[in-house]
Amino acid sequence: MILVAGGTGTLGRYLVPLLITCAHQVRVLTRDERRADHLRAGGAETVIGDVRDQAAVAQATRDCTTVVSAVHGFAGPGRASPASIDCDGNRTLIRGAADAGVARFVLVSVLGAAPDHPMTLHRMKYAAEQTLNGSGLDWTIIRPAAFLETWIELIGGRLADTGQAIVFGPGNNPVNFVSVRDVATVIERSLSGTVSYGQTIDVSGPENLTFNQIAERLVAAGGSPGRTKHIPLGLLRVMSVLARPVSPGFARQARAAVVMNTNDMTSGRHNTPGDPPPTTLDDVLRGLVKPPAG
Repeated sequence: MILVAGGTGTLGRYLVPLLITCAHQVRVLTRDERRADHLRAGGAETVIGDVRDQAAVAQATRDCTTVVSAVHGFAGPGRASPASIDCDGNRTLIRGAADAGVARFVLVSVLGAAPDHPMTLHRMKYAAEQTLNGSGLDWTIIRPAAFLETWIELIGGRLADTGQAIVFGPGNNPVNFVSVRDVATVIERSLSGTVSYGQTIDVSGPENLTFNQIAERLVAAGGSPGRTKHIPLGLLRVMSVLARPVSPGFARQARAAVVMNTNDMTSGRHNTPGDPPPTTLDDVLRGLVKPPAG
């Protein structure tokens, strides 16, 4: 039995059906009871609970051989944050897995995770990596680049209603983006024995794209008139501070956009023989990236 924590998130919504399609038994730990029926209908067991709750983690990890942590607090609701989810939540999950006798733990971290990274998410993911390294579990760490689907939603989420694609900052800095389809494939292959234990695997995408390029292609793919609206970099810096008390998730998104406009976020794609073709922005826009039926 494979436990997927974060099975209703951007990555989990693709990963869980993929694992089921590949004949894995899957259990999902989720806080979102509204999605539990859908998960069960797709063939997954569900445990309703929070990754920060030791009792819920104990229930979810019981009789599991493997745990996959796909949780994140980057834009979580309420008190969810990178510190509470990516650091503390993963620590609870790792310790619960060890207590339950789980054989292997796969942690979805982030490309560039480091203790001194300008983004909190990267610092908290690095802290979780250190906990996992010292846990005594057999482990694999997956470090994906920024999720393409997340930023398509942020940039183009209002395009149909307002005719505007929102670009955060100048939007000219190239950033590496990876599709959740490719990340899920790497995770499934690691669970199927093609990746040995004790490895940290960087998963980058095939394209380094600017926010402007994504916006332009979203507008073109929409098939109707549209335009790009920029949020000035200075305003993003102000919002990343002032929005913290009322909308901490939005404040983190604003801070992330500042970093992505001002830091080197590029990466090269290194395929190994047998890898499937990488998923491009055009693939996603053509509707080719859909969760497989469970």
